[in-house]
Amino acid sequence: MFIVELLKTVILGIVEGITEWLPVSSTGHMILLNEFLQLNVSDEFMDMFLVVIQLGAILSVVVLFWNRLNFINPRKSEAEKRSILLLWTKILVGAVPAGIVGVIFEVLLDDFIDGYLYNYIVVAIALIVYGILFVIIENRNKDSRTIIDCVDALSYKDALKIGCFQILALVPGTSRSGSTMIGGLVSGVSRVATSEFSFFMAIPIMLGASGLKLLKFVIGGFVATGEEIIILIVGLAVSFFISLFSIKFLLDFVRRHSFKPFGIYRIVLGSVIVIYFLVKSISV
Repeated sequence: MFIVELLKTVILGIVEGITEWLPVSSTGHMILLNEFLQLNVSDEFMDMFLVVIQLGAILSVVVLFWNRLNFINPRKSEAEKRSILLLWTKILVGAVPAGIVGVIFEVLLDDFIDGYLYNYIVVAIALIVYGILFVIIENRNKDSRTIIDCVDALSYKDALKIGCFQILALVPGTSRSGSTMIGGLVSGVSRVATSEFSFFMAIPIMLGASGLKLLKFVIGGFVATGEEIIILIVGLAVSFFISLFSIKFLLDFVRRHSFKPFGIYRIVLGSVIVIYFLVKSISV
């Protein structure tokens, strides 16, 4: 029944909306979720769906931070508009490294990623390693003062440095938000500022990734069925609304707490994935 597929889509949208912004790896969750919840769609559509569904999450960032990012608002002064344009240039500078490497991977090495990196072993290792890094970095920074407390104070060098960390997210299980947040923490950026900049950098990066994946789907001659189109729309809508709450939760959380709980959660999730698939392989 199609209603069952829609319910599955809602669950996938909820997971995407939550894990896309928290530094816990949406890929790791999707791999584990896919073991129990598989959509009745073509492999090509599913490959595209898991990337394009991010557009809903991106729209939530635009809505929540519209006033911060809108440089054409006639109510803003010229100084405010210049400040926003400056922020956008830093966002684009930060997005360049991952954008270039991402296009190379998508065009030339997509089969390599799917064949050798997109598996539970790589994802579990990435989850655990970066979880340990979060714990170590937060312990190191426990008594340290941040150098940069707001996004506007970031220099182009800071933006580029954090953007280079975003390249690491091309390895499944690393987490785009997780890698950029680690980059911000080691650069002396406050948790709130590094979280916000991570959200902002996601706009060009995820728009580009979704557009490229959708283009490959169309150029490849694949055509989505009517039901698949509805599934995509539902997934986008759910990820959008859930992302609104997820982003607000994270910003409120890091104002009062460190990223350490997310690091511990990553270690636990990575361990669960390893144990699950090992038990599964033994029982077969």
